[in-house]
Amino acid sequence: MNLYDELVWRGLIKDISSDELKEKLNNGGLTFYIGTDPTADSMHLGHLSSFLISKRLKKAGHNPILLIGGATGLIGDPRPTTERAMITKDEVSKNFDGLKKQAEKFFGFEVVNNYDWAKDINFIDFLRDYGKYFNINYMLDKDIIRRRLESGITYTEFSYMIMQAMDFLHLYEEKGCTLQVAGSDQWGNITAGIDLIRKKTRKEVYGFTMPLVTTKDGKKFGKSEGNALWLDKNKTSSYEMYQYLINVEDEMVIDYLKIFTFLSKEEIELLEESNKKEPHLRLAHKKLAHEIITFLHGEDEYDRAIKISEALFSGNINSLSQDELKIGFKDVPHFEITEDTNILDLLINNSICSSKREAREFLSSGAISINEQKITDENFIVTREMAIENEIIVIRRGKKKNYIGMFN
Repeated sequence: MNLYDELVWRGLIKDISSDELKEKLNNGGLTFYIGTDPTADSMHLGHLSSFLISKRLKKAGHNPILLIGGATGLIGDPRPTTERAMITKDEVSKNFDGLKKQAEKFFGFEVVNNYDWAKDINFIDFLRDYGKYFNINYMLDKDIIRRRLESGITYTEFSYMIMQAMDFLHLYEEKGCTLQVAGSDQWGNITAGIDLIRKKTRKEVYGFTMPLVTTKDGKKFGKSEGNALWLDKNKTSSYEMYQYLINVEDEMVIDYLKIFTFLSKEEIELLEESNKKEPHLRLAHKKLAHEIITFLHGEDEYDRAIKISEALFSGNINSLSQDELKIGFKDVPHFEITEDTNILDLLINNSICSSKREAREFLSSGAISINEQKITDENFIVTREMAIENEIIVIRRGKKKNYIGMFN
């Protein structure tokens, strides 16, 4: 299977600027770029699906450039509904540093910043050297612009297309870049760049887009959707990533294996067969989690995610360190404990029980445990000595309600 056919099989081709590009992709030797704006200091899983294309094309003999838009990030790509909130230059600079570090770590390719060439272009030169090549009717016909006309779009957002086209032109002239790759929401900006280069140089360049990766209900992975899975393990732990991936819908897991992994067609088809015949084994889900987590954070982090998952499922929390407990119970209520305290007071003061009567009922029925030890005595004293590593206790009320107490 040649490269283009593989990209199609993996669901990584949506729009393509010219049939000529198919053969060029198969032959290797193109310099291409893919970019993102630094709206946060970490990439998320949506970025990973796009940026992995750089490794696929590199393996096929192409030369990748990763662009982080320090200039375009100050402007903001038009959203389908409302204008993006402006972020400060300091925030953009901080975010750029974070994304550059990640890109170099995960992909190891050249990283460029469009602020380096955009910052010295004055407004008159912008209009004379670039603006004159853009017909307003042409710009209005772009899908993302057309969708915003009823609600209104500012000149700032409207100009974003020209800035991205300038990036393509600059990389073409300075680095011989003849291909831009992006998510499908960037098709209008890609074609604007192709047109600008054709008008200014009379040369032909190319572009293709990938479908946006979405959940089963059609939401894309991303910060604006509120479901970002960050590639920074300090923002989204390997355990959280594992829990998400192991629980993705059966209907989506094979698509994700094609998009997010380098497994062969034969390997994925075997997992697809298992997913149909033995869905309870979740072999496809486990392989998806393994491939993504080990690529991002290494085998040790994957093993740690498994360890936390198994300990929490079996109730063997005493096998975990306090750091692992904090990861596993990140989303449960936390409270501080300043001194040894009576169990009734602990339950009431931290809203685990609503009253002493309710607390006594839970205790007498064996529904309260601390670090998996059932507590039935209302005179029981909770001490630092019983805390894991003298710092943390896990209080469970019933089967599902968990609380974390931290001795300070």
